[in-house]
Amino acid sequence: MTAITGSTNGTPATRTPRPFQTSQNFLSNISNFKFIESTLREGEQFSNAFFTTETKIKIATALSEFGVEYLELTSPVASPQSRDDCAAICKLGLKSKILTHVRCNMDDARAAVATGVDGLDIVIGTSQQLQKHSHGKDIETIKTMALEVIEYVKSEGREVRFSSEDSFRSDFDDIMTLYKAADAAGVDRVGVADTVGCATPRQVYELVRTLRGLVSCDIEVHFHDDTGCAIANALAALEAGATHIDVSVLGIGERNGITPLGGFLARMITLDREYVTSRYNLKKLKEIEDLVADAVEVNVPFNNYITGYSAFHHKAGIHAKAILNAPSTYEIINPEDFGMTRFVHIGSRLTGWNAVRSRVDQLGLPMTDAQVKEVTQKIKGIADVRPLGIDDTDAIIRSYYRDLPL
Repeated sequence: MTAITGSTNGTPATRTPRPFQTSQNFLSNISNFKFIESTLREGEQFSNAFFTTETKIKIATALSEFGVEYLELTSPVASPQSRDDCAAICKLGLKSKILTHVRCNMDDARAAVATGVDGLDIVIGTSQQLQKHSHGKDIETIKTMALEVIEYVKSEGREVRFSSEDSFRSDFDDIMTLYKAADAAGVDRVGVADTVGCATPRQVYELVRTLRGLVSCDIEVHFHDDTGCAIANALAALEAGATHIDVSVLGIGERNGITPLGGFLARMITLDREYVTSRYNLKKLKEIEDLVADAVEVNVPFNNYITGYSAFHHKAGIHAKAILNAPSTYEIINPEDFGMTRFVHIGSRLTGWNAVRSRVDQLGLPMTDAQVKEVTQKIKGIADVRPLGIDDTDAIIRSYYRDLPL
């Protein structure tokens, strides 16, 4: 598809839109979104997670310094320690607002308010599966309960979000009725949750766009990654008018987790770099991911967005030449924005002489292009036999240089 532009000779001109640009419309919030960072709530549901109070405080402090707008904590009714930790984090004076995630009942709401949180994220299952097998309540009962809790939380001067659970397997008319009632009751946000990770970006766009036309409050979205669509679904939601995205560090959470903070930033920085770089301390991302990875005893994946070992690692000769001339040829994200560096791998049968030339120059060895091409063939020949590290390639280059005639 092409877009038509003006022409000075009377013939319409055409240009091809850049493929990485998203479509813009009056609903889109790709340049105006906020994070509900849920490592200390959803992330606690990760299979390996056990956060001590000290660890929770470190994570909360780091995320606040990073710039996330909200921190979501485990419900204070989950356990006595959860209640104490919630109260302790509320007293830290962090820049991020503190939320806690509670069931839609008055006991949970009162316990949450008592900890000093800035707001409550109220949730209740709305799909037929959850109505039957979880809480056993019908939609009218859910509506009555929700309005009671919303009224109480508002009377206490706290932010309040009401969310359906398992939204995409819920009856459409049921959840729209609940959202309209919650909006009329004065909630700050309504929430859409893909609790089992079944939604597609098109389904997300259609549901959120419809909801945007029914409510005046903000819209929060929560996507699980069971089928690999969490980031794409979060983007589709923003394009349809959502305002708040639930994320966690490394995407940790129940089962395969939710939209990852770093992964979503990777997606969004290509769409509005100025917005992302102005709001978030991006150079702290790796530190935060390492902190959480250590806490839950996992390694950061080699192909992790931005901070993975391979994220800015270039190997093919044709790629290396272009990268050395202009990094944007094969990088849509600038590693320097995140305090990362690129690495051009030369110890491979795939290496090209331009990459070797770059290393020769770094080593300060005066060699002609012809000589660099010759030593490149030596590197490729040995790399056909065994893997080569940077020390190996440096040794080959230096040995070749020493043997050059004076």
